[in-house]
Amino acid sequence: MKILAISDEVVETLYSPRVRQQFRDVELIIGCGDLPFYYLEYIVTMLDVPLYYVPGNHDKVEQYLSDGRIIHQAEGCERLDARAAAHWVAAAPGAAAAANPPAAPLLLAGLGGSMRYNNEGVHQYTESEMSARLLRLAPGLLANRLRHGRCLDILVTHAPPRGIHDDSDLAHTGFRSFLTFMDFFRPRLLLHGHSHVYRADTPTRTRYKDTQVLNVYPFRLIDWDAEAGHAR
Repeated sequence: MKILAISDEVVETLYSPRVRQQFRDVELIIGCGDLPFYYLEYIVTMLDVPLYYVPGNHDKVEQYLSDGRIIHQAEGCERLDARAAAHWVAAAPGAAAAANPPAAPLLLAGLGGSMRYNNEGVHQYTESEMSARLLRLAPGLLANRLRHGRCLDILVTHAPPRGIHDDSDLAHTGFRSFLTFMDFFRPRLLLHGHSHVYRADTPTRTRYKDTQVLNVYPFRLIDWDAEAGHAR
């Protein structure tokens, strides 16, 4: 499965008709925050595949459309913040579907926002607040273990884990609770944004125990090997 992960910046290549040709083999889109709804809606419309997203620290609770409407989430997209979801990959049509029944679902969970650094953003959290949000995911993830034999495949966040792709200033400090989460629930991937990359030698892929942590800023194409249960 090809996954297009995006975050933090409107990319001209993606926000144009060229996206349909260049990313025609993408089967799933994941948004890691700080992206306007119109951008998410454009990409999901052009590629016509499911899109799951979490909010970033700069995202507003509501956004205004050119026709005057006020919306609270990107239309045609699934908001994944503080919830888990099972994404089932559709089987091939016709005879191929009978020979190749649907595989196990891709298990997703999301946690948007960043470390709290002022009182202006709604999607900012202290370490203890983020820990509480993680705990609320636990029942669903443990149910996944009973049903599917594993808790989670991909954790989608905006901020990175503490000490992995983060920075020294409070606004860009990662969450220590994400490390504890990976210790216990062992997702195959953690996808995040928030940490802007300006140098070619900046690490954007780090292995933490059983989890590959990927900074997707501003976009990243991921080849998810559903059979082997890992990303290449």
